[in-house]
Amino acid sequence: MFEDWKPWPAAEAQRYRDKGYWIGQTFNDMLAHVVQQHAQRTALVSEHCRWTYAQLQAQVERYALGFHALGIRAQDKVVVQLPNCAELVAVVFALFRLGALPVFALPPHRQFEIGHFCRHTEAVAYVIADVFAGYDYRQLARTVQASVSSLQHVLVLGDAQEFIDLNQMAMPDTPLPAAPQSDALAFLQLSGGSTGTPKLIPRTHDDYLYSVLASARICALSADSVYMNVIPAAHNFAMSSPGWLGVLSQGGTVVMCPNPSPDVALPWMQREKVTMTALVPPLVPVWLDAMERQAMDLPDWRVLQVGGAAFGYAMAERVVHALPHTVLQQVFGMAEGLVCYTRLDDPLEVILNTQGSPISPDDEVRIVDDEDRPLSDGQAGHLQTRGPYTIRAYYKAAEHNAQAFTHDGFYRTGDIVKRRPDGNVCVEGRAKDQINRGGEKVSAEEVEHQLRQHGAVLDCAIVAMPDVHLGEKSCAFVVRRDDTLRAIELTRFLREQGLAAYKIPDRIEFIAQLPKTPVGKVSKKQLRQAISERLQALSQ
Repeated sequence: MFEDWKPWPAAEAQRYRDKGYWIGQTFNDMLAHVVQQHAQRTALVSEHCRWTYAQLQAQVERYALGFHALGIRAQDKVVVQLPNCAELVAVVFALFRLGALPVFALPPHRQFEIGHFCRHTEAVAYVIADVFAGYDYRQLARTVQASVSSLQHVLVLGDAQEFIDLNQMAMPDTPLPAAPQSDALAFLQLSGGSTGTPKLIPRTHDDYLYSVLASARICALSADSVYMNVIPAAHNFAMSSPGWLGVLSQGGTVVMCPNPSPDVALPWMQREKVTMTALVPPLVPVWLDAMERQAMDLPDWRVLQVGGAAFGYAMAERVVHALPHTVLQQVFGMAEGLVCYTRLDDPLEVILNTQGSPISPDDEVRIVDDEDRPLSDGQAGHLQTRGPYTIRAYYKAAEHNAQAFTHDGFYRTGDIVKRRPDGNVCVEGRAKDQINRGGEKVSAEEVEHQLRQHGAVLDCAIVAMPDVHLGEKSCAFVVRRDDTLRAIELTRFLREQGLAAYKIPDRIEFIAQLPKTPVGKVSKKQLRQAISERLQALSQ
């Protein structure tokens, strides 16, 4: 266990068990149960493999034996950075079996993020692909391993070079230790939070499996469901809402598509007879345009989920008209816990205008003003929440936890929402200093900190600017010490710092001084207004 992590208060935990939310089952138990029922059904389809549930279970056991032979034990941390592939699922379940904790990283993460994850968690191992989307992760591993003393093992899917080949690990015929209990920590997930370096979210088998199984029920999953993953599989949306974990829990088929481009994904949809997929808003018009150009019909497609960023009424309406046999389901949630869905049988007005209602009857939703005073239905305010699958603290982040959670255990989400009298939630925006770049969350503070490391930068501020395709992009306003400093130099500097590409500012504006509020803080409101007006003028 780690410092400052607090499980749910005993009385609340017992209440969640008494109500049947927490059923005392682990992810290992879940997989064993499904394998027993559906051994010969297809579990996973990937670029290079097609596994039944029995084959998935066999691969999980092989990896677990291999990891155990390397000395990986319960509560050890293992950073997992794999693209969408069947092996990612097997690696994660193998770590679950040992009680080791996967630390989920995304393919775009680079030295800055991976180094932080490894140091912060004292990770003992790092699992990567050899090359993906033209990037060689082995070089990244060399750099990180040289700077993180705890990192003993690098395991590679593909050409391992000097590292350990994931599929060629030694697997001695020795018994594995006892599996973990359901109240044990299962993994650490990445937060899309807005402050500093990315925070890590501790999830137990009890709380996360409840959200997975409840989501599967809400989304009417069954053994006949065929779900295609096109967004990164380590995203909370792709994992559990209902995601690949939800589909596997019901004996359905998960199709791991490595690329969300319609040129790749739509033929996969057609070939595998996909019944459900999830997209972030920027992908929706791209897919619809491609389907129209190709006059493509996908008769098996029953549900399209859209989440991860704001989804406008006009585009929601276009989906409904363009895909008359497919139900649009809006999803709003966070890796820290609360998830809302429009239900499959909701009236069209609800589906087009809201982000749905929470998973659980015991999801407590509180909407407050700037002084934490409760607001009435219909009034927009700060969303706070607690419930049977919303965390009570981040991993090793005592100072941040004091601000992120109320004294009575509510999580301050940073979202501005209003609740309708029917209980459905409408998301108005963000209060936290964060840019939602087509579903990828960019912490302004994190990138500002990196920019200030450049010797020619006196000060800077990063804000969101509107973008027709991604919803938001990032704009950095920079006060420079030297007027010869150019934007291209700052972009190169951030790349050299190892920052993920999606975090590098899309636009850099040099400014004599940053505007301030009456109390002396940087007025990001003025900066957002300034860049919006500038972009509008340029478009005329």
